[in-house]
Amino acid sequence: MTEIIIAVIAFIGTIASGLISAATANKVTSYKIDALTKEVEKHNNVLERTFKLEQKVDDMDGRLSRVENSK
Repeated sequence: MTEIIIAVIAFIGTIASGLISAATANKVTSYKIDALTKEVEKHNNVLERTFKLEQKVDDMDGRLSRVENSK
């Protein structure tokens, strides 16, 4: 009878440690995903700003060409 009680206690301990481990891993994964999401948003913002700057440079080049050709 003692062996059965010890086995049940060991089983409960194993289940509890597995659940705690899974919950901790889930928290870490969620934190990493959130951090990566923020980095991607920053990267996308930089790309968007770069694209706008390139458009402005193209416009300025066109203006400069027209000014140089009118002289």
